[in-house]
Amino acid sequence: QVQLVESGGGLVQPGGSLRLSCAASGLTLDDFAIGWFRQSPGKEREGISCISNSDGSTYYTDSDKGRFTISKDNAKNTVYLQMNNLKSEDTAVYYCAAKGPGNYQRCSSRYTDYDYWGQGTQATVSS
Repeated sequence: QVQLVESGGGLVQPGGSLRLSCAASGLTLDDFAIGWFRQSPGKEREGISCISNSDGSTYYTDSDKGRFTISKDNAKNTVYLQMNNLKSEDTAVYYCAAKGPGNYQRCSSRYTDYDYWGQGTQATVSS
């Protein structure tokens, strides 16, 4: 049974950092692309970053590029999202999701393309 568990959210001041983790079980990261998404109240879930399993290529939205970094540790079966210089508009529930199994050279930012989801972790950016 595939399970994704996010952690690392919390309350941080503007300009601060958070490192989110997505611990996967029941799957091997070698066989899945992983995406990070977020959703704020009243807004649609949006893709913010993803990492392919074929060659580890990554994707970021223009607004997050340079502030966020996605990485993975296959030995720990965990994917990370390092978020720096956080802004109030980054406040949201953050989800990780897995697409697969397959061999993906390019990962997708569309939430409808993903097969498995975690429960989410809340990140609040506020002074």
